[in-house]
Amino acid sequence: MKTYQFFCAAFIAFFLAMPGHSVLAHAFGDRYDLPIPLNYFLFAGGITVALSFIFIGILVKDKTGRSRNNFKYQTIDYPRFNILSSSAGTFLLKGRFLTTAVKLISVSIFALTIATSLFGTERPIENFAPTFIWIIWWVGMGLITALIGNLWTVVNPWSIIFDSIEMVYIRFTKNKITPIVKYPANWDVWPAVIGFLLFAWVENVYTGAILPSHLGRIIVAYSIFTWVSMLLFGKHTWLSRGELFSVIFGFLARFSPTEIRVINNKFCKGCEQECNFSDQKCVDCLNCYQMSDNTDKELNIRPYAIGLIPLEKISSAKAVLVILLLAMVSFDGIQETPLWISIQSNLISIFPYLGTTTINLIDTLSIALVPLLFFCIYIVFTMGIKILSKDQDSVLLMSCCFVFSLIPIAIAYHIAHYLSYLLVQGQLIIPLILDPFGLGWDYWFSDYSIRIGVINAKISWFLSVALIILGHVISVYLAHIISLRRVYDIAAARKGQYPMLILMVFYTATSLWIMAQPIVEQ
Repeated sequence: MKTYQFFCAAFIAFFLAMPGHSVLAHAFGDRYDLPIPLNYFLFAGGITVALSFIFIGILVKDKTGRSRNNFKYQTIDYPRFNILSSSAGTFLLKGRFLTTAVKLISVSIFALTIATSLFGTERPIENFAPTFIWIIWWVGMGLITALIGNLWTVVNPWSIIFDSIEMVYIRFTKNKITPIVKYPANWDVWPAVIGFLLFAWVENVYTGAILPSHLGRIIVAYSIFTWVSMLLFGKHTWLSRGELFSVIFGFLARFSPTEIRVINNKFCKGCEQECNFSDQKCVDCLNCYQMSDNTDKELNIRPYAIGLIPLEKISSAKAVLVILLLAMVSFDGIQETPLWISIQSNLISIFPYLGTTTINLIDTLSIALVPLLFFCIYIVFTMGIKILSKDQDSVLLMSCCFVFSLIPIAIAYHIAHYLSYLLVQGQLIIPLILDPFGLGWDYWFSDYSIRIGVINAKISWFLSVALIILGHVISVYLAHIISLRRVYDIAAARKGQYPMLILMVFYTATSLWIMAQPIVEQ
């Protein structure tokens, strides 16, 4: 306990030395004076995460029944309820009306988004596309996927349209569309990593990202690229490895309380998604699920976050993508703080000949450097885990094993940062549904105004604090479970979690500090 007492003393000194703040405005428009200085909130949040580490260490025991020679990547037994075994499940299996209707709505919205972006007004606030893409879809779908389940696998318009084309192809040729070339194994999910970097640049740097016509061209180009890639490598192969939104939402869905499962894994051999990685049956593989008989299918409710305990070896590409996801959602918040604007102003004064182009160059470089900084910090703490736990694996392999424990932090910050945008600015979608092209059709909503009071800054702040702390506590829990499953020596496994604890506490304070900063428009 002496080591842990030293860490606690360091935490106290760190938080009490931080300057206090009294105003919250980040992620919201109005002012809220904190009842106590900000550094007290940071201290309380850090101590809460640290105390959770103690209680988790005491209460959570290893129950895998492992042996010294085989205790990694074992089957996890957890409570679950099969929805398909109920009367509602029978309706879902036999009645295709609901799924067909959902797919038709999805494709219709997709077509409307493209049409309005290309042929509607160029005023973003009066065009359906920008509000739907950046608020309803990107923010809302991420929230639904993490808290409910992977709805994206059902409503993905690129997949639905490809399936429709394949049905027509089968009718005329009696054959399915087969991949033209084999997907290179060493590509892994690197195409999704590159795609997400480009998406992050469009979202955070590209000034035309809010203009409907620019969005329309990007959507059309990405759609063509996605369909061509499905044709070349196979639909399920590309969706599970190359299509960035399917891969990212798949990561977030591991946190969700639902899963699809096939109890007969006869289709796993040769599956495009390479799903047969354990004796856990076939979990969350859409390819096998669609091919299986109804009697072999399960749609289960399970405990939250249980899917983030890896049963397979996590590749370095997936680890990089998780770090990138966490870094970018944090960078999006940092971009709006006075500190970041001050940095930009100072650099502009140093390089005045570049003018406003300096801002875009700074932000573009940050898209690459911020994830690199996050990854380096994570590697350093992973080295600490390896040394203290006496794990025999390499630092790189260990960093991959623990990386999924960071996903709850990304989810918590995603919700905390974007919730007010979804609830307040998301109200714009109501008049835009009636007048998506901005042609003045919204007669009944001509005097419509956003209700800012749907959530105030006080509620937003305390909800953000609760979400961020809860996300880090869940991450501590997952890291503890993963450590117990990796190291045979229980005492060494617990000791090895000290670096992860420091990382969680540090990031808790950083996240709360970002949320407490006032928004500064560039």
